Amino acid sequence: MGVRPTPEALALAREMDLDLVEVASKADPPVCRIMDFGKWKYEQSQRDKESRKKSTNVTVKEMKYRPKIGKGDFDTKTRKVEQFLTEGSKVKVTIMFRGRETQHPELGRRILDDVAEAVDHVGSIEFHPNLEGRNMVMVLGPDKKKIAALKKAQQEAEAAEAAEAAEEAATAEAIERVADEAAAEEEDELSAAAD
Repeated sequence: MGVRPTPEALALAREMDLDLVEVASKADPPVCRIMDFGKWKYEQSQRDKESRKKSTNVTVKEMKYRPKIGKGDFDTKTRKVEQFLTEGSKVKVTIMFRGRETQHPELGRRILDDVAEAVDHVGSIEFHPNLEGRNMVMVLGPDKKKIAALKKAQQEAEAAEAAEAAEEAATAEAIERVADEAAAEEEDELSAAAD
């Protein structure tokens, strides 16, 4: 519309039953736009809401280990870490040291390395092991490519298993049918011999 005096621009906006909104106040002359401000504000809030809906909220789960952990407990906790990673959560793995255990951080480091190696197929190390006071901490993050490949392999294995089960059922059915036919023929022969 070009450069207009403020009263004329206001009159134009009122004629159209719209609002005169200042867009760039620092410009010389200031830039204004004639629009429905309420509608624009509503559309802006809808866009913000949609973008919040699309954003992923990553949660951080924590799993605590001890330097003298047993094999069974280690396996159970590591399976849980693997489950958290496949669900898309980050996992903070903490080794808690007590008393003289703090003098042997290599034991904690070994456990953290074992955990990282055990869940390597679904995640990767985001923060390497770090000693913080009496705790040694490592953060693992999910690896979407590895998880997708793992799920695809599981689906293929399930499909192959289902196909194999269907083939076995068909084979068993064919054997049963042949056995029934043989029994029927034998019965016919016996009845013919009896006559």
